Amino acid sequence: MELNLNSRPIALGARLKQYQSIQTLGFKPNFQDYSDQEKNLILNSKKIYYPTAFYADLFNAMGKKTFPSFHTYKFAQDKIKQTAAFNMFGIPHPETKIFYGKKQKQNILFFFAFPFIGKKARGSSKGNDVYLIQNTKDLFLYLTQKGPAYIQEYFPINRDMRVIIIGKKIRLAYWRIAAGDNFKTNTSQGGTISFNPLPQKALKLAQMTAFKCGWDDVGIDIIEHQNRFYVLEANMKYGTKGFRKAGINYKKMMATLIVEGKV
Repeated sequence: MELNLNSRPIALGARLKQYQSIQTLGFKPNFQDYSDQEKNLILNSKKIYYPTAFYADLFNAMGKKTFPSFHTYKFAQDKIKQTAAFNMFGIPHPETKIFYGKKQKQNILFFFAFPFIGKKARGSSKGNDVYLIQNTKDLFLYLTQKGPAYIQEYFPINRDMRVIIIGKKIRLAYWRIAAGDNFKTNTSQGGTISFNPLPQKALKLAQMTAFKCGWDDVGIDIIEHQNRFYVLEANMKYGTKGFRKAGINYKKMMATLIVEGKV
């Protein structure tokens, strides 16, 4: 039976363009470049999938629902905003402080003792631009970078938890185990994946975090230290290596969730 073009979910981003069950229109920054039919589909659709960061703002202003949500886009790759949200919402998070400008950066050692973590505040992922700062030389090298200094207390761990929430449900959760003496657990940094069960407290913390922050497509990283759980950060551009290792076709899963109206 032929698909009714007007009845299919509408997507802009090309992530699932291979699936005919979803009508992917593509991203066009000039809205007038869409055909009249495409404009009608966009404007009359109750929800737009993968609207891109460009259109997420506009659809939110219109009151139109999107997946991922407007808030998911707004917090993507912005550690400063995420930290502010964690502190405002009472979500346990390692002690973190942002230092702006040369004068503020001179005060870092009044607030933190070696060792501590320094990160690029915005735009980094996959464990890049994360530094273990153990002495003044390390700190000097870190501060040669442009932008605010994002400083966080260091917990000596060799594993963390990645909990992926899509819609309102956990779709995958696993341990990430650091390789050798590397303090980073990211699989892109040599970390390995384990599907041993995660503590229920960690899973509940991830769900609570996503709910409070309005995130519906996110990988939340959690660590355990001295029997307490902390949210490290949220990844809206999470990798799919964990899904592959679990034997799950990520794109097929997403297409099914969308067509069935579960996200």
